[in-house]
Amino acid sequence: MKVKLTQRETDVAKYLVEGKSNYEIAQILELSIHMVKIHVANMLKKFGINNRTQLAYILGKNNII
Repeated sequence: MKVKLTQRETDVAKYLVEGKSNYEIAQILELSIHMVKIHVANMLKKFGINNRTQLAYILGKNNII
């Protein structure tokens, strides 16, 4: 699976795989929760999946981050 993530999506993905919430990711990266949700939604769309658990699994399993 060849998917290109932006740098910010990669930053968000790192913490998503660690099980952090949107709020925690926003605090760590100094982003709004809204922006974190946008990055997660963009990654879901790129991978063609519908939930963040699947996303975290795919990112971790495939060492994408």
